[in-house]
Amino acid sequence: MSHHYTQGINTKQAHKAIPEGYYEEEQGLLGFFGPVSHLIRKQPSTRWTKIEGPLKPRMYDLLELNKTESYRRLFYNDQVRIGWQWSEKKEPGKLFAERNSDGDLLLFCHQGTGDIFTEYGHLSYSKGHYIVIPKCVTYAISPTEKSNFLVIENLGGHYEEPVRGLVGRHAIYDENALVKPELEGQEAQLKKLGHEIKEIHVKHNSELTKFSYSEEVFDVVGWKGDLYPFTLHVDDMMPLMSHRAHLPPSAHTTWVGRDFVVCTFLPRPLESDKDALKVPFYHQNIDYDEILFYHDGDFFSRDNLHPGMLSFHPAGFPHGPHPKAVKTIEDKTHTNEYAVMIDTRWPLKRDEVLTSVELNEYWKSWQS
Repeated sequence: MSHHYTQGINTKQAHKAIPEGYYEEEQGLLGFFGPVSHLIRKQPSTRWTKIEGPLKPRMYDLLELNKTESYRRLFYNDQVRIGWQWSEKKEPGKLFAERNSDGDLLLFCHQGTGDIFTEYGHLSYSKGHYIVIPKCVTYAISPTEKSNFLVIENLGGHYEEPVRGLVGRHAIYDENALVKPELEGQEAQLKKLGHEIKEIHVKHNSELTKFSYSEEVFDVVGWKGDLYPFTLHVDDMMPLMSHRAHLPPSAHTTWVGRDFVVCTFLPRPLESDKDALKVPFYHQNIDYDEILFYHDGDFFSRDNLHPGMLSFHPAGFPHGPHPKAVKTIEDKTHTNEYAVMIDTRWPLKRDEVLTSVELNEYWKSWQS
């Protein structure tokens, strides 16, 4: 049981009426759901002048990764594996199927369009689509143009929808926005594209095994149940908003895994109260590492960003808005950004491939 105390300068409401000339920092546990305190500081908590050692904010430009690689792992721990995947348009007869026995797959399409063929039927995708493929479901990605995806593998459980609580089951996205696969017509679509799939590449313990067949592997003629792949587009999502006080990132949770969550930041009106903090607040999400993938739009919390970049803020230090964002936000009424955030309960390890695309001076960006 926790007890709420107050000392010195304080506010009645988090992220509002911060005394002029001071700065608020939130320190919280359990991804903004646990015990939390708000510290009123004389200076921003990101005012470091030098960082020596591996614990620091990091930024990567994923568009600089080798575009001929089909998949590259970026971050990982025992619960989640985060990667970057390019998929090329396949010539007739060259398409093969895949199956992930390590966990559920969540793909976020950053660029491109195409088809996904599965045991349950056909799905289409375009820029801004989430694609959820349950563990061990066989699928084949057939781009109509070169595509790339942020790939999030749920190794410790299965993807679930967030608890909506008081806002009701139609908040964030209506269940009708989830697009189910169409079995009828899939066979005709495969023939139209000239594909006859006779191979399945199965990933198990991060190793690939190829299964070959004499006939088409997608031979299902009917199914029923509540386990199947599906898609959700960002245009069909409704961000939660408060016109009076800034909501924490957890309000934008889209998918829940075991010991991690995936959130989506979308265009929305900014808070209208004159004393409301309009930029993301300085905070230490003490229990979680944070990854933020910048997908599209104008990223108002900091400058010098472009779509395809990714930041990594591990637990252990506070972070928050860029100083220029704090100065310019008063002239804005809306955000215009699309971003995917992954918060992990246990520390993430970085793959060596990230070294070549890291912006090494990123930690200095709060000093400008």
